[in-house]
Amino acid sequence: MRVMKIWWIAAAGFAALLGCSTSGKQPAPSAAAPAKAESKDANPYSKYIELVGFRVLEKSPGHLEVRFGVVNHSEADLGDVKMDVSLRTTAAKAGDPPLVSFSAKVPSLGASELKAVTVDVPTKLRVYELPDWQFVKADFHLTEPQ
Repeated sequence: MRVMKIWWIAAAGFAALLGCSTSGKQPAPSAAAPAKAESKDANPYSKYIELVGFRVLEKSPGHLEVRFGVVNHSEADLGDVKMDVSLRTTAAKAGDPPLVSFSAKVPSLGASELKAVTVDVPTKLRVYELPDWQFVKADFHLTEPQ
């Protein structure tokens, strides 16, 4: 009888340990996680391009400096890449106008390469009117290569 009680206690303890283990699921991203830049572009190269790390600085009233990285996730050299970029808030609804829009050129973007890009953008907005970096997302459209 005593052996039977010990076995039941051990089985219950083992079941409790199994119940506490993780299911292997990844946690949901937090609301503060920065959004990726996305392209709704038909250009076949756009699926290999990622825009990351947006920082917006004010050079002077009416002139913003936008800094970001462009990543080529393909194994091919893409050469010069030109794109139109629109920055929006992560809370923007479809049809809302962008905060700022600009064109950018990335010279000779190689295979699996990350390049830093800096663009001066004329605007009526002041930098303190823009959201923090984690609440900014970008949409882009590749104009080159075709």
